[in-house]
Amino acid sequence: MSESTEEIVTLFGVICLGLMLGRITWRGISLGTSGVVFVALAAGHLGYAVPQTAGTVGIVLFVYCLGIGAGPSFLGMFLQRGRSLIILAVCMIISAGLIAWGVAEMLGLSPGLAAGLFAGALTSTPALAAASERLPLDTEVAVGFGIAYPFGVVGVVLFINILPRLLSDRSSSTHGTNGNTPLDRSITRVLVDVTNPNVAGKRSRDLAIFAKANCQISRVMVNDKLQPPPASFQLETGQRILVVGAKCHIPEVVEVLGQECQDVEYVLDVERQHRRVVVTSKNVIGQSLKQLHLLSKFGVTISRITRQDVEFVPSPSEILQSGDALTAVGELSGLEQFVEFAGHRERTLEETDLISLLLGLTLGIFVGHVNFELGTLSVSLGLAGGPLLVGLVLGHMGHIGPIAGWMPRAARFLLSEIGLSLFLAQAGAQAGGQLFSVIQRYGVVLPLGAVIIVIVPLAVGVLLAKYVCRLGRLEAAGGICGAMTSTPGLGAVTSMVDSSIPSTSYAAVYPLALILMTILAPLLISQL
Repeated sequence: MSESTEEIVTLFGVICLGLMLGRITWRGISLGTSGVVFVALAAGHLGYAVPQTAGTVGIVLFVYCLGIGAGPSFLGMFLQRGRSLIILAVCMIISAGLIAWGVAEMLGLSPGLAAGLFAGALTSTPALAAASERLPLDTEVAVGFGIAYPFGVVGVVLFINILPRLLSDRSSSTHGTNGNTPLDRSITRVLVDVTNPNVAGKRSRDLAIFAKANCQISRVMVNDKLQPPPASFQLETGQRILVVGAKCHIPEVVEVLGQECQDVEYVLDVERQHRRVVVTSKNVIGQSLKQLHLLSKFGVTISRITRQDVEFVPSPSEILQSGDALTAVGELSGLEQFVEFAGHRERTLEETDLISLLLGLTLGIFVGHVNFELGTLSVSLGLAGGPLLVGLVLGHMGHIGPIAGWMPRAARFLLSEIGLSLFLAQAGAQAGGQLFSVIQRYGVVLPLGAVIIVIVPLAVGVLLAKYVCRLGRLEAAGGICGAMTSTPGLGAVTSMVDSSIPSTSYAAVYPLALILMTILAPLLISQL
């Protein structure tokens, strides 16, 4: 077997064993794809090698898909989520970077080892990728990552369990929930018999309860058949309407309208009256449903929106973002007109445009090699920053000329996982030969440094959430987990409470945290 063949076999073997290791779960905690780096470190220590180009290809694929996925919501977070979560995330990440720099200076750590500790403590593989791309091949960045990563995972999970003692109940109640009352937020349909004469002659937008409860009238019963509501639809007593909303809020709407129809069977004409539309058109991006007047223009009602894998019933003030998947209900002719107006039918976008993918990757590589002159300093984004920036812009805008920024979630996730696995396998195998020599050289001070880098930003986050940002307990928990890019931490939160607040805060902060860490890791290297 030739040397190149052995390296390819080793690459596949390391990735396979690493993913198997990542699937092992202990008390809800697992390594995921990061398990690859631990197997790769062991393989490198035993003298095995993987193809050098695997890491380069992996970095480009991973960060480009990361940008495509974060692009639609990244700018929206600044515009819609307010300053509190942004301040929380920025201060936590900067404090982690400063502590990593201080630890490196005190212990005399190499730039690669310090950057690896920073990336591992914050469980950030994008930061590891950015640091690796800036350093020579024989650096210790993957060793630092492997040492700090377990402390980053376990530390956040343990911290989440003591967070209720650090934040008072009053801070949690400022958000209207103390997290003790579980609410069923699953989306459901209820057929309602309108009996309240006070709502007769009114549209749903005239009743505040619909906006408050985020519910929609998706169909009205005509001659024992459910039909989409016409543009001129008004409520009348004796009507039977189909209301869509969260199960915990629908009773409030039913109470205002009349009563729920019991034991009434109905059939939905999903094929003719229903479309899933992915928003890509400038006609609707950045506009609220109220501003678009879809019912009067097309006879279409938006009953649900799926954004960042979260499905919800929108309010009239909901602003549409690029990549939103809309569930539109209406007559066939109006639906087809709306599809052309808003974007594309979802099933037409299930295939990845390989030409756009390759052009986007190539453009990202070129952008990464552009040098920016800052006085006497020449700076470039590199193979980690260039594709990330192009991915963010494409994801936000939808396309740049002929290059499409849309990629189906399954394809994006697959390419991202392949890229990350390739990069971790190469980086770990490259650094594995130095693993034990580094541990023998520094002893217990490296784990101790990793613990400090984990604890300080968590403490900063609690202080800011309690005294500066005035966040509720659940919003603070989600925001802190997002700033630490800790999915296991979020899992610990959601296992304790039945609320969507932590997940919403996490989703708002997570893209910003990934990008800031990608920027800070090379900056940390330059200062050491």
